[in-house]
Amino acid sequence: MTEGWFSKPVRIAIGVFGDERNVSSARQALHALDSLWPDPGAPKFREARHFCLRALNGDDNAEHARGCFIEAAREARVLVE
Repeated sequence: MTEGWFSKPVRIAIGVFGDERNVSSARQALHALDSLWPDPGAPKFREARHFCLRALNGDDNAEHARGCFIEAAREARVLVE
């Protein structure tokens, strides 16, 4: 299993106080999705989780997972742009 490093970190703001975090890999994105996400039932959440797992297993590339994670973060309104 790989880390699935992203070419560029994705900045998100999570939690009651909007703590900002840089997510630099598919593994970190999966942790954020599983532990911190405000809406784990949303369609983009499920897609991002699926492709992060695929990237970690070597079945897809990390940049595809990154793009899906960005879309999920945008959908959940936690993406810092």
